[in-house]
Amino acid sequence: MSVPGAWYLGLAAMLFSIGAVGLLIRRNVLIMFMCVELMLNAVNLTFVTYARMLNDIGGQVVVFFVLVVAAAEVVVGLAIIVSIFRRRADATADDISLLKG
Repeated sequence: MSVPGAWYLGLAAMLFSIGAVGLLIRRNVLIMFMCVELMLNAVNLTFVTYARMLNDIGGQVVVFFVLVVAAAEVVVGLAIIVSIFRRRADATADDISLLKG
């Protein structure tokens, strides 16, 4: 039994929509960061689905590079978030101006 590719694309669209809505609505920096990661995972699912449907490895190669960029984003993003939370316990996205020297 095989699941059709349209189901995977629908799931990826729902995950991307949840991430986009969360990014636009929430003001907590950590929640926004998780929403961006959710959106990246939805895009990765789309690439893998198309690679499977087209029987091509190119989509999986792109996913590898997206994961590398996401890992670098996690390192830099978490460093910024930790520096914000050190100054304030209830930091929001509007408090990024606190990092100015």
